[in-house]
Amino acid sequence: MKRLLKFITCGSVDDGKSTLIGHMLYDAKLLFADQERALELDSKVGSREGEIDYSLLLDGLMAEREQGITIDVAYRYFTTDNRSFIVADTPGHEEYTRNMAVGASFAELAVILVDASRGIQVQTWRHARICKLMGIRYFVFAVNKMDLVDYDKEVFDKLNREIRRLAADLELDNIKIIPVSATVGDNVNHVSSNMGWYTGGALLDYLESVDVTESAAEEGFVMPVQRVCRPNLDYRGFQGQIESGEIHTGDEIKVLPSGEKAGVRSIYMTDREVESASAGQPVSIQLDREIDVSRGCVLVNGTDVEISRLFRATLLWMDDEPLVQGKSYLAMIGTKEIPATVQSIKYKIEINTGEHIKASKLRKNELAECEIALSENIVLDRFDKHRALGEFILVDRISNMTSACGTILHSLRRSGNLTWHEMDITREIRAGQLGQNPKTLWFTGLSGSGKSTLANALEKVLSINGKHTMLLDGDNIRMGLNNNLGFEEADRIENIRRIAEVAKLMNDAGLIVLTSFISPFKADRERARGIIGEESYIEIYVSTPIEECEKRDVKGLYEKARRGEIPNFTGISSPYEAPEHPTIEIDTSKYSIEEAVEYLMEELKDMLA
Repeated sequence: MKRLLKFITCGSVDDGKSTLIGHMLYDAKLLFADQERALELDSKVGSREGEIDYSLLLDGLMAEREQGITIDVAYRYFTTDNRSFIVADTPGHEEYTRNMAVGASFAELAVILVDASRGIQVQTWRHARICKLMGIRYFVFAVNKMDLVDYDKEVFDKLNREIRRLAADLELDNIKIIPVSATVGDNVNHVSSNMGWYTGGALLDYLESVDVTESAAEEGFVMPVQRVCRPNLDYRGFQGQIESGEIHTGDEIKVLPSGEKAGVRSIYMTDREVESASAGQPVSIQLDREIDVSRGCVLVNGTDVEISRLFRATLLWMDDEPLVQGKSYLAMIGTKEIPATVQSIKYKIEINTGEHIKASKLRKNELAECEIALSENIVLDRFDKHRALGEFILVDRISNMTSACGTILHSLRRSGNLTWHEMDITREIRAGQLGQNPKTLWFTGLSGSGKSTLANALEKVLSINGKHTMLLDGDNIRMGLNNNLGFEEADRIENIRRIAEVAKLMNDAGLIVLTSFISPFKADRERARGIIGEESYIEIYVSTPIEECEKRDVKGLYEKARRGEIPNFTGISSPYEAPEHPTIEIDTSKYSIEEAVEYLMEELKDMLA
C-alpha cells in the first residue's frame, strides 16, 4: 500500500496556489481526458491570451472563476507511482482565513507560496503561524513566478534569506525552499533548465520522498471514545480512532477520567476480529469486564495525559463577532462537547512581528494566548504531545457557528489541586429545616419595566406566607459586590455570572432567591441557568414595552442614552435579547402592582410547593 501524504497549499492572495496544483496534476497526466478537454475549452474563454489556466482545475465555484481567486477549500486526491496524496488548496484572502485554518487542521505538510515579484506578505506570516498552530511540522516554501523576475538567482537568494528569518522567528522545523513557476511549470514536476543555478530538485520529487512519520512525538496508546456499540446483549464495544500507539488483545487499558482499569477482550476492525491495531485505525474494543465508558471518555495505555478544567491555549478567532472575555461557548475537544468560557485574553499576537499586545477583545483572524475554563474536568493534553486531545474548536451557543480554533499549551494545574468537599449538612437538610423548596426567581427586562418593584412586592407577600427569601437587586449589587464592574459587554457577562453563583449559594442555604437584573443577553441567562441548575431556575420575563419604560423613567436615563450621553444603554445603544420561552411572562403596564403579584403567586404556587 502506497504511503499517504496530506498537504495544504497556502500563502497570500494571487501567489499562485491553485495554478501550482493544477499544473502539477496536468503535467503528471493525472486528469481524465474529459477534464483536460474541459480545461482547455474553459481556458480559451476566460484566460489571458488563450493559455491554459491551470487554476480552473481547483477553483470550482462560480464566484472563484469570476474573481480569479480561491474562496473555499478545494480537496484533490491523486496518486503517482511513488505515493498517494490528498491536497487542500486554500484561499489567500484574509477574509477567508477561517477556510484556510480548516484546511490546515488536517495536513501533515504545508506548501506556502511566495510571489517572487512581491516578496513575503502579511498573509504569508499569518498562514505560516496558523500552520504552526495546527501542528504542521514540515514546510515547503515555493518561491513562485520566477519567470516574472527572469529567473534571477539574486531575487531568489534574497527571498531565501527572508524566508529563513521568518522560519526562525516562528520556530518552524524541516523547511525546504524551492524556486518555481507554476504557470510555466519550472521545478513543479521536473527540474527546470531555466534555473541551472538551483540544484535542489523539483517540488513533486520532494513531496514523493519526504518522510513525515518521524515527526510524531506521541507515545503510548490513546483512543477517544466516539460511540458505544451494543448490537446485542452479549457485546458492548467502544468505538473510535486510535490516535497514537497500538493496542493488543489482552492488554490492560485505563479509562479516563474515571481511572478504572480493564483488559482488552477483543478488537474489531469493521466486521473482522484482529489481534492488534495501531494509530490511525478505527476500531471497536470490547473489555473483559463491565465498567462505565461513554462518548468523551478516553482509553489509554502506557502514557500520561492531563485531567483538568482550566488550560492555557493559543486561539485563532474566526467569528465576525469579536471575542469577549467571560462569554460562554461550547468547546469540542477530542470527542467531548462541553460548555467553556474564555476567562482571560493574556495577550494578542501581532501577525508580522510576533509582538505580544495587551487586549480585551479579539477580532476576526486575530491570534491570541488565552486562559479557558471548562464546566468540568475532562481529559486533555498539550497539543505537542497528543494532537487529538490538544486541539479544539469553540462554537457559539446561540448561532451554532464555529467561533475559534485553538491548541492547548498546557493545563493550569491549580484546577487539579481543587477538590469539591461534600458537607454533612446538605441543601436538602437546610431546605427541610426551613420547610420550603429553594428556587431562584430570575426577573429580566428593560430598565423601567418594573422588575425591582415587582420583585420587592412579591418578596413581601412570600415573607408574609412564611417563606425565607433574599432579594438581589441590580443597583444594590453593583454598589457592593460588583462595584469594580462597568457596563461593557465583558463586565455585564461577569456581573451576571457572579449573581448566579451567589444565588446558587443562597439556594444551597435553603433560601428562595429573587434576582432583579436587566440581564439582556440570552447566553448569559442560559449560563446563569446552568450555574443555578435547571430544577432551581425560574425565569420571569417582565415584558413591559420600551415606550412605557421611557414614560416611567424619572431619572431621564433613556433621554440621555438617546443623546449619546450614556453608552451601552440596553434598549437604545445596546441590544436586549428577549427570552423566547420564559417560565413566566408579565407586562406590568397591564396590571396594578397588587394584580401582578397575585398573578405571580398563582403561577408560582406549584413550583414553590
